[in-house]
Amino acid sequence: MNGAGNDFIVIDNRSREIRLSPAQIMRLCDRHRGVGADGVILLVPPVGDADWAWDFYNSDGSSAEMCGNGSRCFAHYVRRLTGANKGLRFETRAGVISANFKGDAVTVNLMDPRDLRLREKVPLLSGEVEIHSLNTGVPHAVFFVADADKAMVTQLGSEIRFHPHFAPRGTNVNFVQVRGPGSIRVRTYERGVEGETLACGTGVTASALITAELHNFKSPVRVQVQGGDMLEISFERSGGKFSNVGLTGPAEFVFEGRIEV
Repeated sequence: MNGAGNDFIVIDNRSREIRLSPAQIMRLCDRHRGVGADGVILLVPPVGDADWAWDFYNSDGSSAEMCGNGSRCFAHYVRRLTGANKGLRFETRAGVISANFKGDAVTVNLMDPRDLRLREKVPLLSGEVEIHSLNTGVPHAVFFVADADKAMVTQLGSEIRFHPHFAPRGTNVNFVQVRGPGSIRVRTYERGVEGETLACGTGVTASALITAELHNFKSPVRVQVQGGDMLEISFERSGGKFSNVGLTGPAEFVFEGRIEV
């Protein structure tokens, strides 16, 4: 499946019979020797009062707390698997996510973001830069650029992702271009993928909220991602805090198949 170009292998593991090692996950996500994906999502039984639950893994085999585009794909997968068209709730390591459907678009309501930090000075090899950060389920750094096409996503993204300022867990890194009122463009270097992806749901969410805070954008904010798709971030803001955050965008099936692991 893919959500705005962010692609995932989704597996029904409600029986809990499938146990994947990091090496197997890396092989599955390898675009030359496996299926190819930014991550692996396993549908598993919930342990709380949510309808469903997942186990989510990055392409490097590490587990992740949350993924915005993956959430939309997961919700669409459950809808196709069960035939349910009403909203649903599912457990992630970051908390319970709710999802709703409108045609082919899926909206996931994310947990309230935390740890907003603005205008921090971070020394890089090329000099000191101003970086903002926010946790939208996973940590994100936001770096504003004049032209996203010219952003050094791989080089600067890797340096910021592993920078001591964000130790010990590191961070995802978003390069944000303000296009006009209520509109931005975002390119993201993803932790765990260790490279640029065509979209990152939690990343565009962090980027939109930080832009709203700094540029007084109103809800919703439209975000163009590297894959060309447009995502929409809705939110409520009061007293410098965000709540009722929603991420809306496409979720598509690409193919089904079997593979030996």
